[in-house]
Amino acid sequence: MTKVQLLEREIKKLDRASLETFRNWFRRYDSDAWDLQIQKDARAGKLDELSKEALAAHKSGKTSAL
Repeated sequence: MTKVQLLEREIKKLDRASLETFRNWFRRYDSDAWDLQIQKDARAGKLDELSKEALAAHKSGKTSAL
């Protein structure tokens, strides 16, 4: 059995309150991991081309206010 399958089995055993606690923890954990990946990609220059494209689109009037 894989680690993921073991985790799935254990998560299914959680009561409603514990599941909510786990869900909130996992949202924060996943969000933090995503933020770190974006920061890493930005430092490595992986977002530079996207940034240039977005700025060019804005300068040419192809964007709108949110």
